Amino acid sequence: MKRVFGALVVALFAAGAIVATWPELLRLEREFPFAQAVALRPFLIGAFVAIALIFLVLALGRRIRAFCLWVVLVSVVVAIGGAGTLAVRGLGAETLPPKTEDSIRVMTWNTAGPATDAQTIAETAVAMQADIVALPETTMDTGRAVAVAMRERGRPMWAHVDSYEGPDSWDANSTALLISPELGDYAVIESEAAGTSNTTIVPSAVAMPVDGDGPVVVAVHAVAPRPEEMASWRSDLQWLADQCATDDVIMAGDFNATLDHMARLGVDDADLGRCHDAARSTGNGGIGTWPTDLPAPLGAPIDHVMATASWKPEGSVVISSLDHSGSDHRPLVVQYTRR
Repeated sequence: MKRVFGALVVALFAAGAIVATWPELLRLEREFPFAQAVALRPFLIGAFVAIALIFLVLALGRRIRAFCLWVVLVSVVVAIGGAGTLAVRGLGAETLPPKTEDSIRVMTWNTAGPATDAQTIAETAVAMQADIVALPETTMDTGRAVAVAMRERGRPMWAHVDSYEGPDSWDANSTALLISPELGDYAVIESEAAGTSNTTIVPSAVAMPVDGDGPVVVAVHAVAPRPEEMASWRSDLQWLADQCATDDVIMAGDFNATLDHMARLGVDDADLGRCHDAARSTGNGGIGTWPTDLPAPLGAPIDHVMATASWKPEGSVVISSLDHSGSDHRPLVVQYTRR
């Protein structure tokens, strides 16, 4: 009877471990609490390593040795599988290839409102030779200040913004988007909160080319998956997937979602709609962009730059040298060329 009970406990533990690590197997990746657990996959891996070590010590006792060793085996297998998932997505590429006349660079940085100085944003964007800059939680005034500072440094940009009405103290009410004039003129589509023409709680800016041959550009900000906002979060991800339905789209920003959360939202092997995640394609898909008080390899990769198959990612970099600049997010920069 004890053996049967022990086998049942091990089976339940194995099932729980697998679902926690790969919730998409049961379509739970966008459900509470699985969405929150899998967002910080390195901590799940660490938890199962700790469980394995504890039960390895407990296995010294003869009476429960078999049970403990089975728990150790399950924990080690799940930890290795989780680490393998991160390794496949990429554990860190720190350089970009040289920029050419045919390439563009896209930078995203959730600036946490006034926490990040406009001059710091501009200096970073200029240093990275960015042609598109998506700035969630950034007001029009700050966006314009960044554009002016970039122009003074020899890299002019047009500043656009989308914002919602709400408390002035809530920085997430606006999202700024800077686009180089070399890509042509752009206009931001008018939008409203409701999940029909934009993300629900915090705004995303959709810029359409007025002239030139530039792509549709979406500066993304999805609401965070707090327990009370799960329905809005799921709606935001679906809306973003719908924005990536044409052939020439680049999306960048704070998706508040990892690749795990995007399961079944991609089309034809893409990650979200018809968009492919550039960080995963270039060796950085497992590197955390949030929060900055955790080392990048332990954080959650919730900021993304994505594009349709018209754009080939050549390299990406998560910038960790600005972790003390004020924002709790790290900048992500991607270099593309047209296919």
